[in-house]
Amino acid sequence: MARARRRSGRSSNIANAGSPEEAADGASPASPTPTENGAHSAQPDPSRQDDEKCPACADDQTQEEKDAGQESWVRCDACRTWFHWRCVGKGDLEVIDKWYCRPCLDADTKRVITMKPPARKSSRKKTQRDYAGLHAGQEADPGRWLRMMQGKEIKPHSFKHMKGSEVTLEWLEHDDTALTEPIIIDSAEGLGMKMPPSDITVDEIAEIIGEDTPVEVIDVSTQSNLPGWTLEKWAEYVDTEPEKRDKIRNVISLEISGTSLADKILPPRLVREVDWVEKFWPITKKGRGHSYPKVQLYCLMGVEKAWTDWHIDFAGSSVYYHILHGEKVFYFIRPTPSNLAAYERWSGTEMQNHSWLGDMVDDVYKVELQGGNTMIIPTGWIHAVYTPRDTVVIGGNFLHSYNVATQLRVREIEISTHVPKKFRYPFFSRLCWYTGEKYLRDLKAKEEFSPRVLESVEALAEFLVSEARAIERGTEQARREAKEQVPSDRVKDPAAMARELRWRVKFATGYTSDDESSHRRKGKTTAISSVASVGEKRKRSVDEDEEKHLLFKNFKPRIWDKVTVLPTEEESRTLKRKKMDDSEGLDVWAAGTDLEDDPDADEGVTVKRRKNMVVKVRRTAKGLERQRIERITEDWVWDEPKQPVPSISPHASPSSTPPPSVNLNGKRDSEKDEGEPPTVAMEIEGAR
Repeated sequence: MARARRRSGRSSNIANAGSPEEAADGASPASPTPTENGAHSAQPDPSRQDDEKCPACADDQTQEEKDAGQESWVRCDACRTWFHWRCVGKGDLEVIDKWYCRPCLDADTKRVITMKPPARKSSRKKTQRDYAGLHAGQEADPGRWLRMMQGKEIKPHSFKHMKGSEVTLEWLEHDDTALTEPIIIDSAEGLGMKMPPSDITVDEIAEIIGEDTPVEVIDVSTQSNLPGWTLEKWAEYVDTEPEKRDKIRNVISLEISGTSLADKILPPRLVREVDWVEKFWPITKKGRGHSYPKVQLYCLMGVEKAWTDWHIDFAGSSVYYHILHGEKVFYFIRPTPSNLAAYERWSGTEMQNHSWLGDMVDDVYKVELQGGNTMIIPTGWIHAVYTPRDTVVIGGNFLHSYNVATQLRVREIEISTHVPKKFRYPFFSRLCWYTGEKYLRDLKAKEEFSPRVLESVEALAEFLVSEARAIERGTEQARREAKEQVPSDRVKDPAAMARELRWRVKFATGYTSDDESSHRRKGKTTAISSVASVGEKRKRSVDEDEEKHLLFKNFKPRIWDKVTVLPTEEESRTLKRKKMDDSEGLDVWAAGTDLEDDPDADEGVTVKRRKNMVVKVRRTAKGLERQRIERITEDWVWDEPKQPVPSISPHASPSSTPPPSVNLNGKRDSEKDEGEPPTVAMEIEGAR
């Protein structure tokens, strides 16, 4: 491969280091040391050639020309001679794979200068780079996106400006519009977050995290990833005057969890309260040495005129975004079904290279942010970002339980547009299993949730059921991949867990139909939550004769090895008890009472008591389980009081009757069934 380096004062301390790898390659001990991308970072050996000159240097070259910018060297892969790149080449040296000097090319016509394939960061398909144009010094134009927007209708936003103290979990629970549109918080006060000093520089960030830390750098002109960058190299680039920068570059994916800089950061309080990773991923499986979704802490560093094209954050995750210093301009598109469909068509083709997505959707909104501002971007919002001047941002992604349907819809778009797995939300399915398992335990414990959360949990349950189907009857590869994502420490039977979760959440919402199409429920459609029909009609694998006996499809009760119904026990007693005459008395009776006489009562009551008991037994993996269910029914019948014989007034009409009275059953005496005494029935049911 071509050996290349860029000389600077920041790396002078390693200038003349040697390495065993280079000695094995036939180079002298003073040859450059390899970096992570195969390039070398050291100057040519002064003993072999002048440190300031190369074989292609012009004799009349001025010292100012030699020192202009940061010097770049390239080594011929045939004769191993070092040259100034400014003397022998044009364009971007970083895209060169194999390079040969002119004498070596003339000596062997089979030798050809080759280029590296583009290492892409963007999830969209892009046209192949014009390597010939790059070698000739022709650069793509990073400002073409702004020119596309000229003359387009962009609406001013009407999104909420909120105080930090207003962005709370209570607001999210009680406001149905919460987190359906971006919100802007002008001041961080009250947000419950911690950030580094607002005047922190890129040099300081590099020193805190480590100058040798690899960083993914985006070439704005092509929206592709540039390999081989470190924080030290990035800091050198940012320190260069804007007009002297060779290209416009951007850093948008530097994840800093576990670094010293992360110790200075705490996301907003609301984010920490709803983030699935914070709430549901086991704390024993997070931290150093564990693999988990590290998406909560990012440091973004954009330079003047940087542009990030239209995108949706992976898995439709929401974003918090705090500007330490600088300025950002956001362009937003709502995640309506039609807009998401347009984005899917645009993202999956070559259209993004020559067309503007804003022409294919309903509206585009503009938001301008300054240093000190914080913004929360909800699930699925399509956005592009422009950087008017050098800016440093701290942000992070989070999934939550208030719009799961859209999160799953975005995941479907990522799959249909063939986004590489390395650019998707890490451990997404495993996190869904952890989340579903916790909600199942909460629903069993009769925890109450808002309708918005229950709707999201239902969408989550449908997704987990589809994962369970892949395990049960998918292809071998699909079965293996789906099973690998199940956390065996929490989920022992994924199929049973997923289907029970679906049954319980439907039961909790009062929806008892067998219809699996969750989107058919009345009153559950909104512009955001109805973007995807997560549950779809499918062929049934269970026998129809068996299904008609079940209230809910795919839910099977536990099977017991032995069920015994014991004989009914009956007893009858006569007590002295007062009748119930008000609502407070009903509360006392509902709490249960002993079969004892009341010394202050004059009324007599006959209590007939029946006790039914069922005992169930089954073997378990750990031994034996026995369940005893008792059902006690009591009938309390008060004795009828002796009615005195009424005297008949001589002035009374023979047909006149006494006014009707109301008995304990809420009926008038005239409405009572003949011979029906006033009764109170109490049932006590429990399990031991």
